[in-house]
Amino acid sequence: MYISISDRNGGKKDLAPGDTNPAGAPGRRFRLSPVIVCLGVVSMLTDVSSESVSAILPLYITGFLGLSIVAFGILDGINQGASAIVRIAAGHASDRLGRPKGVALAGYGLAMLARIGLLFASGFWTLTAVVTADRIGKGIRTAPRDALIAVSAQPEYLARHFGVHRMLDNIGAAAGPLLAFLILMLMPNGYGIVFVVSLAFAAIGVATLALLVPNLKTRTAGAPQPHGKARPAWRFRWRLLREPGLGRLLVAAGMLGLLTVGDGFIYLVLQDRDSFAVQWFPLLYVGTNVVFLILAIPLGRLADRWGKGRVFIAGHVALLACYLLAAAPVGGLGPTLACLVLLGAFYAATDGVLAALTSQLTPPDKLATGLGAAQTVVALSRMAASAGFGVLWFALGPSAAMVAAGGCLAAAVVASWFILRGGLRQRPAA
Repeated sequence: MYISISDRNGGKKDLAPGDTNPAGAPGRRFRLSPVIVCLGVVSMLTDVSSESVSAILPLYITGFLGLSIVAFGILDGINQGASAIVRIAAGHASDRLGRPKGVALAGYGLAMLARIGLLFASGFWTLTAVVTADRIGKGIRTAPRDALIAVSAQPEYLARHFGVHRMLDNIGAAAGPLLAFLILMLMPNGYGIVFVVSLAFAAIGVATLALLVPNLKTRTAGAPQPHGKARPAWRFRWRLLREPGLGRLLVAAGMLGLLTVGDGFIYLVLQDRDSFAVQWFPLLYVGTNVVFLILAIPLGRLADRWGKGRVFIAGHVALLACYLLAAAPVGGLGPTLACLVLLGAFYAATDGVLAALTSQLTPPDKLATGLGAAQTVVALSRMAASAGFGVLWFALGPSAAMVAAGGCLAAAVVASWFILRGGLRQRPAA
């Protein structure tokens, strides 16, 4: 059985259920677009900025400021999901304009301004406002940026191109926590220095995007009609979310996202079990992101060959193994490193692969909106997961809470496998 998807020019291509070669051009060699490299550098600089802060935020909130684990759960939930407020709107604006660079630039700029707020935030409510602004900036920029990647990539190597971007992105995601670790090793309470360095990298990232990334066109909605009139830009319709295949993908991604707790919780469980010094805490983020950047391209290539849905599900199996290993009573360096490898593999198998699969199942003139919809579903579900896990930790304790989350995730993985199999066998609407 085959399904039909739209190519970048609005035509149709046949796709087997394994979705191995959507472009139907098996002989064409992989060629990396300079636009994707530039966007990867922008993401790398921005992730140095954001991840240097994220790596110290759990300790800063619960240790330096003395807030409760429930307060951290709320803030981590905001960190996971506040961007969902604007993701669909930002994607829709990008599609309406047909020039996503400007929308992405606004998002990167807002996140940079939030870094200034970190220098003055010292309580729960001010931190909430700053984290919300930063995540809204992320929500604005992500769908337009991924749309730029999708239109710059060779369709038959879509997941691999996203993998290259995610690899560059995660070089920054690994360097940020390492930078925070070095600062805290030299100055144990040097959180303010980390915030200043974060602001500097964010500003460089914004400048790189503004000066080096071209303002590509991503839609054909305004192309002239045969009678010489331009077609009006399309209006947003919720029925986009019911596109065959895409709707099922959103259901599966949302269900799995509800069982995906924030990384900070996993690291706090490991720290609670092994009681290692707090100065080493940022290195947990480094380890996860190093694995992510190593595996991003190989798993993207595997997704193009073996099937994006299969790799996406396999990534959540790795997350399940991470949960169970973190909750196990066996501590030490080996199990901790294994948790980091599994968590990094989860991100490498799901982040870019989800974007590639969404791009494949979305009509070309609604590309950024479809990406924004998928990102919104994931962000909202993970926000709920983090807030809920904070309460579960408070009620059951860290290990029992992790086991409970793992049991629910196992059921969700099985259900999502059948949902995605059914979705990939449907024929998307014209």
